[in-house]
Amino acid sequence: MKRAEVPALAAHGLEKKYGQVRALRGVSFEAYPGEVTALVGDNGAGKSTLVKCLAGAIRPDCGRIMVKGRPVSMTGPVQATKHGIETVYQDLALASDLDAAANVFLGREIRRLRVLHDHKEMRRRTAASFAELGVGLVQDMRVPVSSFSGGQRQSVAIARAAMWAKHVIIMDEPTAALGVIQTEKVLQLVDRVRSRGLAVVFISHNLPQVIEVADRIEVMRLGARTARFRRGEVDVERLIAAVSGAYSNEADVPNGEVTA
Repeated sequence: MKRAEVPALAAHGLEKKYGQVRALRGVSFEAYPGEVTALVGDNGAGKSTLVKCLAGAIRPDCGRIMVKGRPVSMTGPVQATKHGIETVYQDLALASDLDAAANVFLGREIRRLRVLHDHKEMRRRTAASFAELGVGLVQDMRVPVSSFSGGQRQSVAIARAAMWAKHVIIMDEPTAALGVIQTEKVLQLVDRVRSRGLAVVFISHNLPQVIEVADRIEVMRLGARTARFRRGEVDVERLIAAVSGAYSNEADVPNGEVTA
């Protein structure tokens, strides 16, 4: 797919400081429609801080965040959602006692007579969305997600994000703690989300998996972006070198400062 000229989500010169610690040091970042952009780096590289800024969870001290080429101001996750950005967190943020449809429509419930929840319509729309994304759930749509496997719960969280996202889905370690078969199903789901034209931001420590799924890889170290690769430009050994700081292809590389 030819890359769009305007990123679905972009950050320019983001700075974030906690006391004397500079968690972000002038970070720039781009995610394009119909692409998976992987964000990698060692613990303390600044990935989590960057993602929280992009998701509206924290506000950067300075810099700009842009959606579809337009500057946006996000005072919280609700603002990010209004700008078409959905986030799948590592803990999934599912209500275990509710069924899949109730989780998908949590906070966005369809109502009858302005008071009653229209469970039938929510289940119908959820089933249609799951079918479109190829999400197959063995259990009845009315059973709580607490009875689902880890891979099925992850699929529900991703499908929920795909149902509501207009531009971007951010996925934080979506295959962590999953088995081989469950991981493959989640990666297939990521591919189907990409094919719908959404920009996917994929955060992972699994470098072979990143190389497999990503169209672009952005490496962070010590609070700054230090390397960028397109599909086919890097192998695991070179990516490890970039994560460890032995290799960089960015001009401004930080040194001598530890970040959170």
